[in-house]
Amino acid sequence: MSVKIHPSSIVENGAKISDGVVIGPFCYVGAEVEIGSGTVLESFVRVHDLVTIGENCKICEHTTIGGDPQDHGFKNERSYVRIGNNNLIRENVTISRATGEDCETVVGDDCFIMEGVHLAHNVKIGNHVTIANKVGLSGFVEVGDHVVFGGMAGVHQFVRIGAFSMIGGLFRVVKDVPPFTLSGGVPFRLLGLNNVGLRREGFSSEKRREIYNFYRDLYRRDELFTKNLERVIQNRDNYSPEIQQIIDFYKASKRGVTFWGRAGLNNA
Repeated sequence: MSVKIHPSSIVENGAKISDGVVIGPFCYVGAEVEIGSGTVLESFVRVHDLVTIGENCKICEHTTIGGDPQDHGFKNERSYVRIGNNNLIRENVTISRATGEDCETVVGDDCFIMEGVHLAHNVKIGNHVTIANKVGLSGFVEVGDHVVFGGMAGVHQFVRIGAFSMIGGLFRVVKDVPPFTLSGGVPFRLLGLNNVGLRREGFSSEKRREIYNFYRDLYRRDELFTKNLERVIQNRDNYSPEIQQIIDFYKASKRGVTFWGRAGLNNA
């Protein structure tokens, strides 16, 4: 396979462009860029230096990858953007380089990033993540695998989003969102399990019930939440891998975790 570069595009000397890459009209690719085989840049895509893009990605018009972070603390240090394989990145997306020497902004594999999304410096996105239009992820946000964001959601810096969770559109997320949950509302809160997403990913009804019952037990009203959390942490090894994942998520939280709405666990 050959590389196809439209004559109106600029690819700087030193860029590593693999076989099968297509670069459409009016694109710019910096000298310190690597693009994997089968990836397509449509028109007016700009890829700054220090960016690596994997195989079989499609990057649509007016997307900018690897621009300087929008961060007062950035001092022109050498930092990176790493994008995995099989990603679809739609129009007008911006993905910033990281703040901090040798630090990275990371997008995993098989992600669908829709129009107008902004991924700020040091963001880390897992695999199979869907981010709808106009979502903004602030600096140092971490997103687990199989997460879905509704359109125009905004996520505060340093927030963590647990795997297999779904964030409703238009909401502001200021605390960590634990795995397997559905969240939204004003004030923002956990509304239940992400049952539709879990079914699509092959979670059995028994497994979903196990997760639900664990959350009911964690938030039981006859005991303080902190004591319940301490109890499940002490008994971590007695739980299934999915429940251990939830426990580890709570243990690692620094910003605090979004709490359940009153109806989310049937007033448990």
